[in-house]
Amino acid sequence: MHDRFFESTRGKIVGALRERHSASAFDLAALFGLSANAIRQQLVVLERDGLVAGNSVRRGRTKPTVEYSLTPEADRYFPQRYDKMLNAVLREIRTAGGDDAVKLVFERIGRRSAERLDAAVHDKSDEDRIAALVTVLRASGVTADMQKTEGGTIVLHEHACPYASVVAENPECCSAIHAILDVVVPGQAQQTESLATGGTECRFEISVDPKAQRETAAAS
Repeated sequence: MHDRFFESTRGKIVGALRERHSASAFDLAALFGLSANAIRQQLVVLERDGLVAGNSVRRGRTKPTVEYSLTPEADRYFPQRYDKMLNAVLREIRTAGGDDAVKLVFERIGRRSAERLDAAVHDKSDEDRIAALVTVLRASGVTADMQKTEGGTIVLHEHACPYASVVAENPECCSAIHAILDVVVPGQAQQTESLATGGTECRFEISVDPKAQRETAAAS
C-alpha cells in the first residue's frame, strides 16, 4: 500500500536512508541529482512526520554536519516481519514434509509473482524486465537497485532484506527470488553473493543477450 510513497522524493529518501543507515542533505542531493535545499525541504516534512531524525556529526576537520537516519516509526512503510510466527509455521511444514516441502512453498510464491510480472513485461528488453523487478522488490520493502557494467552484464543488488531473520533459519526463502529470475531472465542470472551466507548483499549477475536486446529495440 506504500508503493506510491516510495515513488516520491520523500519515499526515495526513506529508502536511501534504510540502505545507507544515515546521510546528510548534501549526500542525498548528490544521490538524487537535486539541490541540497530541495532535499532539506523534504527532510523537514519527514522529520515533522516522525520518520527521520537529525544528528550533528563531525566529518574530519570540517564543521559539524547534520546526518539523518530513520526512526522506528519509519518501519511501518516496510513489511512488518512476523518472524516468530512464520518460523513456527515453516518448522511445522519441515517436520511434516522435510526440507523440500519448505523449498517448494517459496518456489511457488516466486513463480506466482514472476508470472504476474512477466505478463506486464513479456515484450520488454532484459534490462527493462530487470528494472521492473527492482521496482517490485522495492515496493515489497527490499532495498534493491541495478547497474549495468561496461561489459553489458546487469548486476542486481539487494542491500537489505526484510526477511533476513527468517532466512537465517530457513534459507529456502531465497528460492522465491531464484524462481522469479528464472522466469524474468531464464538461465541468465548467477548469484555471486548472499546475505544468508554472511555477505554484505545479495548480488545477482545477469548476462544480457545482445541479440535479443537489438531485436527488442528494433521492434519498438
